[in-house]
Amino acid sequence: MPATRVTPPPSPTTASGLRGFIESQRALSEDFDSLLPTHYSVDGHDDFMSSLIPRFLRSGATVYEVGGGKHPSIDLATKRKLGLRVIGLDISASELAAAPKGIYDDTIAGDICNIRGAGDGDLIICKGVLEHVKDAECAFAGLQSLLKPGGVALLFVPSRNAVFSRLNRLLPESFKRRILFTIFPHKKTDSGFPAWYDRCTPRDFRELARLNGMEVLDEHHYYRSSYFSFFFPLYLGWRFWVLAFHAVMGSQAAETFTMALMRVPYP
Repeated sequence: MPATRVTPPPSPTTASGLRGFIESQRALSEDFDSLLPTHYSVDGHDDFMSSLIPRFLRSGATVYEVGGGKHPSIDLATKRKLGLRVIGLDISASELAAAPKGIYDDTIAGDICNIRGAGDGDLIICKGVLEHVKDAECAFAGLQSLLKPGGVALLFVPSRNAVFSRLNRLLPESFKRRILFTIFPHKKTDSGFPAWYDRCTPRDFRELARLNGMEVLDEHHYYRSSYFSFFFPLYLGWRFWVLAFHAVMGSQAAETFTMALMRVPYP
């Protein structure tokens, strides 16, 4: 009987060497970014969390956390300080159940594309969710239905025009996960979900907002991504592409973007 060949796992030394190499490449990538205008180095996710959300939080507000699951954007201390009512809406009931105890006053397990809400929300936080829906127009209708007139939806979205988004749509799912989790092991707990990027551009989202009775109060575009920083020559090529794409297409070249959308009050 022929012997079965077993591939041994990477040794600790090999793994440590790989991590060291990746960190050195990231350092080179950050050094290069320091030479660019500052707006190319702003992280969209961090800006969304530290700047946009706090601007719209109000005492006593009813907040829908759409797609937050076990990682809500609002912590328990902030919730208690402002007296917020926080409702978690996620496609996965198990994700909602794994959230910090006491953070959600109520939960809804369902797809935002199919939800039609009670129109009682003062604020929606929707972070890194809409790229995962197959029909963005239905998702916008769901978001609008959760808001009372004058209520605001805060969105953070990766653009479908970003290079990493294009690769995400082209590569097989199992291959993408293996590469992603090898280079970024910390993403195993909250990344790797299938993404469709349906109409995920600033221009398309402005139109979807208009069609669903929402007005754009705030919009920001970001041109930073860490996906290629593990290998500096690749990162450098990506950076030059972003600079050229931005010069030609403006905000449509954004890697990620944020929006604050208000449900238009009744006349």
